[in-house]
Formats: sequence, structure tokens, C-alpha cells
Amino acid sequence: MNVLLKQTWAGLRLLIAMTVLLGVVYPLGVWAVSRIPGLQGHAEGSVVTQNGQAAGSSLIGIDPVPADPAHDPWFHNRPSAGSKDVLGPGDPSTSGPSNKGPYNEDLAKAVAQRRGLIAHREGVSPAEVPADAVTASGSGLDPAISVAYADLQVLRVARNTGLSEERVRQLVADNTTGNGIGVPGVNVLRLNLAVHSAAPGAH
Repeated sequence: MNVLLKQTWAGLRLLIAMTVLLGVVYPLGVWAVSRIPGLQGHAEGSVVTQNGQAAGSSLIGIDPVPADPAHDPWFHNRPSAGSKDVLGPGDPSTSGPSNKGPYNEDLAKAVAQRRGLIAHREGVSPAEVPADAVTASGSGLDPAISVAYADLQVLRVARNTGLSEERVRQLVADNTTGNGIGVPGVNVLRLNLAVHSAAPGAH
């Protein structure tokens, strides 16, 4: 009986200790580390604000939908694999690739359709549309596009916002950074917010 009581008491103490350590100390420790300057923004979801209001996350690409497709003043993200529309926008609450290989007929048709639609939207030949404009990312919610895809959209954005081509190109340059592996990329959310600030009438 004494042995059973000792074992029960030892198990209870271990339970209490592990509950305090893993249920209180560890979560508080993680929370405290997340409050360190420089880490807090990442811990909160890398939220981008404008005029004190949350405008989105710099880690999640959401393709903007213009009020009038014929008067489109926005830069567009890569297509989302999870969207019913071949060009998006996708659902930011879900993430994932299509899992279709390069020889998949459905993917080849989607890429060709996207290339034609984007070429028409930007007023260029299909051969000028870069690869990232017609292929979805692994997450389906890539926040960045290539500099080539951003450059392709400059003339349309300038025309529909009233900004000069030089001004729009400067906004692209201001929002071009490395994507973590040394390849330049343009964060579309930040770029569109910069466009809106420069041309408040864009919608």
C-alpha cells in the first residue's frame, strides 16, 4: 500500500511539474521572446497597416479585384492554385499547390489561358509574359512577384492612375527586395499601398 501511495504521489508531482513547465512557463517564455523589438511584428503576422488600419499581411498575397476591370490601377499577384478563376484571386484562409506536374494537360491549358489573359490585359504579346505570372506558387498565396512581372504592369498602372511611368517605376524599385535567397522580388501589397498613397483616387 505504501509503495502504491509513493508511486501515486510521485506521478502527481510529475504531472504538476510538467503542467506548470509546459502549460505556464513555456508559453510565457515564447510570448516574452515574441515581444523582443524586431520580432514582435513577425509574431503578430507581419501585418501591414495604412493610416492606422490593418491592410493585410506582407506574407500573404491577395490579388486585388478592381472595381472596373477595364480601368485596372493595381499590380497583380501570381495566380492562386486554390481559385476557381484561372487568374484568382484566391482564398487567403486556405493555402496549397495544385500538385499538377509540368506535363499535366489541365495545368498546360491553365498556363496558356493565363498567358493569353495577361497579355491582353497588359497589351503585350504572350511571349513577353514571364513565367511567374502564369504559374502558382507552392503556397498559392505568394506575396511577391518578379521584377519582370512588375515591370510588365507598369504602363497599365500608370495609365489608370494618372501617375507618370517614371513615378510608377520608382514605386516598384522602392518595393523591390530580396526574397531570402538573393533573388529580387516585389511585394505586391506594399507596392499597391504605395500606388494608392501616390494616387488616392485609384480604386
